[in-house]
Amino acid sequence: MSELSTSPALITTVIPDSIAAEMGFEPGDAIVAVNGQKPRDLIDYQFLCADEFLELEVLDAKGKTHKLEIEKEYDEDLGLEFETALFDGLIQCNNRCPFCFIDQQPPGKRETLYLKDDDYRLSFLYGSYLTLTNLSQREWERIEQMRLSPLYVSVHATEPEVRIRLLKNSRAGQILEQIKWFQERRLQIHAQVVVCPGINDGEHLERTLLDLAKFHTGNIPAVASVAVVPVGLTRFRPAEDELIAVTPEKAREVIAQVRQIQAVLSQGKSGKKAKQKSLKSTPPSPPLLRGGEDLVVDLAGLNVGKSGCIWLADEWFLIAGEELPQAEDYADYPQIGNGVGSIRQFIQQFETAFEKTKIAKVNPPRKLIWVVGNAVEKAFDPIVRQLNQIPGLEVNMVALCSKYWGQQITVTGLLTGQDLASALQGRDLGDGILLPSVMLKQGEPRFLDDMTVAELAAFLKTEIFPVNGVEELISRAIGLGTVDS
Repeated sequence: MSELSTSPALITTVIPDSIAAEMGFEPGDAIVAVNGQKPRDLIDYQFLCADEFLELEVLDAKGKTHKLEIEKEYDEDLGLEFETALFDGLIQCNNRCPFCFIDQQPPGKRETLYLKDDDYRLSFLYGSYLTLTNLSQREWERIEQMRLSPLYVSVHATEPEVRIRLLKNSRAGQILEQIKWFQERRLQIHAQVVVCPGINDGEHLERTLLDLAKFHTGNIPAVASVAVVPVGLTRFRPAEDELIAVTPEKAREVIAQVRQIQAVLSQGKSGKKAKQKSLKSTPPSPPLLRGGEDLVVDLAGLNVGKSGCIWLADEWFLIAGEELPQAEDYADYPQIGNGVGSIRQFIQQFETAFEKTKIAKVNPPRKLIWVVGNAVEKAFDPIVRQLNQIPGLEVNMVALCSKYWGQQITVTGLLTGQDLASALQGRDLGDGILLPSVMLKQGEPRFLDDMTVAELAAFLKTEIFPVNGVEELISRAIGLGTVDS
């Protein structure tokens, strides 16, 4: 991998009453160096700025260079936010995964939608997933020296030939050696396995989960958690790919299989072995563990406890039409960012917030539309019923699939402006639309298809109220008019 050139860190925000504000920093200024070193990224910047005495080289918006000295408390933040966390550019992906969402988009949209992030810095800072296939020796050494842990790793398969097939990269087969590298240095990863029917499911999925579970030992397990996620396909994917969509039958099969693996792991006892049976059991029996030659897998030391380390994404249950697990089944939600428990957590947070909301009546009465993906329609029905218990408030949930992506079952975050425009045109939209902000680009009111919220509001001739989380959902629903309390 070629070395990336470092640019000055462009400042976009100066936090009020911060050290930087007192020093006179302004948006448009840029940090060139801290104590004589050019930071490559936000990680370097935070590490260098932890010192009590700083010498900054700053380039102002007019192109003039300044030298500043700052004395502060150790680890005290300067109060600056930057245009990007990466001052030397994004480390992009060198794989050709057929299920990559980037390659399943239509051409001609905003440039950032086509950037293939495979950068360990963003993984450490924000929890994005990487494959570990593009790291130079320098980057491995930096991960070790700066203790950049945990990282979030797309494993998909531990058998070398299967992972190479999935990632279409000869370096992909090194994954078990790489996880062992983390283990030897007492560093951690959170793993994800995107299940592609016919490729890495069945006995391959079992092999992967058991391999990963073997690293979930000790006080600092190298594999802190594993999320099992169904592959998502769109109508824009390459015609020559070999992918098969996850059906409700396949979802139920994977749920049963993973639950059995979870049960075996939770019962593992030191010094004992669990004999595995064939996967080729006949329906309706759930798939059993590891097929072929009745493979014996040594489970010594793999008593991972009730909470376990392997988690099923919510989408499996939505596709299968099964009830979601209860909140206590998710422990501390280690894979919440990967859609593991996010719906249950949202429902739980809503119930807590709703109980604290003392509303006797909404006056004048309000009628609103709440748009969600049809995958969560059944799960969110109780929320709508509770909102409609408030006198003067009527909330109608509209659950949509995405014709834009060509999906019959769609999560809320993938709905586009075009989906909403075609589905809601001509309908009675009442006093406006409650729009989950997960549909929008972070920090910008723009859908995945580049339509803006303002454009959609003008087309539908109604107000649109983006809502981020349960508190905004409730306050937007009851706060559009005068509230009698």
